[in-house]
Amino acid sequence: MDGDAVAVMLDPIVYGIKLKGLNDALTVEESTDSTKDTDSEQEEAVRALKTIGATMSCNPSKRPAVKVLSIIRSSPRRDAVIGLLALNSWLTEGETNGRELDYIQLIPTDSKLSTMVITVESLPGCAKERLINGDVSIERELVAARIEEWKEGSDCPKAQVIRMLGRAEEIEPQISAVLFEHAISAANFSSDSLSCLPNAPWKIPAEEYETRKDLRNTCTFTIDPASAADLDDALPFEKVSEKVFRIGVHIADVSRFVLPDTALDREARIRSTSVYIPQHKLLMLPPELSEQACSLVPGEDRLVFSIIWDIDDIGNITGRWIGRSVIRSCCKLSYDDAQDIIDGGFEVDVSGKTGPKLHGQFELKDVVDSLRSLHGITKKMREIRLRNGAFWIEIPKLAILFDESGNPCDSLLGVRKESSFLVEELMLLANRSVAEVISKAFPGCALLRRHAEPRSMKLKEFEEFCRKRGLELDASSSGKLHLALLKMREKLKNDPVLHNILMAHAARAMPLAVYFCTGDLRGREDEWAHCGLSIPLYTHFTSPLRRYPDIVVHRTLAAVVEAEEVYVEKRHSSAASDSDDGIGNGCFTGLCFDEEAAESEEGREALLSAAVRYGVPTSKVVSEVAAHCNERKELASMLSNLQKMFISGLC
Repeated sequence: MDGDAVAVMLDPIVYGIKLKGLNDALTVEESTDSTKDTDSEQEEAVRALKTIGATMSCNPSKRPAVKVLSIIRSSPRRDAVIGLLALNSWLTEGETNGRELDYIQLIPTDSKLSTMVITVESLPGCAKERLINGDVSIERELVAARIEEWKEGSDCPKAQVIRMLGRAEEIEPQISAVLFEHAISAANFSSDSLSCLPNAPWKIPAEEYETRKDLRNTCTFTIDPASAADLDDALPFEKVSEKVFRIGVHIADVSRFVLPDTALDREARIRSTSVYIPQHKLLMLPPELSEQACSLVPGEDRLVFSIIWDIDDIGNITGRWIGRSVIRSCCKLSYDDAQDIIDGGFEVDVSGKTGPKLHGQFELKDVVDSLRSLHGITKKMREIRLRNGAFWIEIPKLAILFDESGNPCDSLLGVRKESSFLVEELMLLANRSVAEVISKAFPGCALLRRHAEPRSMKLKEFEEFCRKRGLELDASSSGKLHLALLKMREKLKNDPVLHNILMAHAARAMPLAVYFCTGDLRGREDEWAHCGLSIPLYTHFTSPLRRYPDIVVHRTLAAVVEAEEVYVEKRHSSAASDSDDGIGNGCFTGLCFDEEAAESEEGREALLSAAVRYGVPTSKVVSEVAAHCNERKELASMLSNLQKMFISGLC
């Protein structure tokens, strides 16, 4: 992509503004009459909402009543109707007795929707033929339809069947129905998207080795579910001294392959997340990337974005390096493998003849020692985080078991182990570190993730629920809430059913965490915080193979890293270079962000140039991405829960 194309993608005015400040350059928009009109409409809407809010506050026992004046835009639900056909006759006005009727009914599975009418002529060929032949079994099949017309004053809209999904009592038609209803794509990737992929088998170009840090000689391994094929994170470990350890997180450098404004980028943005449901995996990126070129498989050189910390034996971070590197994982551990090592397994044979398959120079003893040290340090980090006010609601996840024929045969509640918490702690630290960097370097267009305080009304309901069962709940702060939940867990250790019910109630009191653009909340930085984690800044960086926001964050971070390198080179400074022991604290990516450097003429120029080079999106684009990804993430989570509930009912 040439420079002009990138500039247009970002904002045509960006090039014209160099030294007014990076944030202004990335968020400035041309002033037009239409923009002024929009601003006026927004101000009017805000005033109206304030009036409604004041009225509701004065009358807490009453709910506001409204009247629909007009329909501004058709709901997307019109294009996603799931239902069953009913073959009883449907007489329309003007028809006479004795005439063959050509309408049948569609009964939506959503009880909130009205009964609809379908013309026999519009049915798919196979369905029409079955209907003519008197096949009444068609009534037991789910159909996907859309509303074509709904005349004013009519009780029944006219719809059209798009396709027949299959028997309503079977799993696959149910899954297809939910996917269709929520516009989740199960289609193959387009040829345009696939044309963006590198040729297979892909090899790392020589120039990548020259421009990246070589970390292939550090003991590095992955920890994932045993069946996982898309390995997007790896953990390096190195002992610096008796009390200092070099710990890191390597994340697949997906933005190296998914370039801005390409067909692959657009399709990934629309999908926005991979969807996992029982025995189905709907990927955000083609498997040629997610399971091959980008997957951090052991024994293969891979391109990654790395965050390396120096951490002492009590969990304090003393140094940080962020940059692009080349790694080679020595083995793939499952969560069960990792848990066995934590619990003391693999003691008898450390030669590598048993246990996980090893690649390269490292032996099983190296992996065992590294993992146990990681466990000890991350356990202390977790204790520090919880003491600082973070809370954790443990809700057991339902796991579905299938027989050899692929039919559900049983279900069980999954239990998280120490190996899961080890990985989680490092991923949380990586996401937090990246949020600190990009929000300071690009305060007007960083994509972050926030979690608001618990809903007061829901929290009161939960407090009352606990009080009636003789349980105390102090929810005055996130930290006290966490302690109260821990006490409940201990008190109810012999009553797991009630404990799970309580945790479900607690979860309902919490709002969902959401993506947002920092430019939308300028001057309201207190609203950027993540309440559940009790930290002021957080984002998603660690799963770019499965989440589109992570790709946007990678591009932003890449711009910061390059800007830091350019700035240091211009200043002939060693501030961002590695120290003698191999880790540095950069002016933009280190533990302390150098605002003076960022606001200098050289710093602003470096950040602006890098933003254009890596496709850092404008504030407006980031807002649109955040809104779309929030919607898709919520749908993906809901879909997974719905399918598990349905399948568990068949077990």
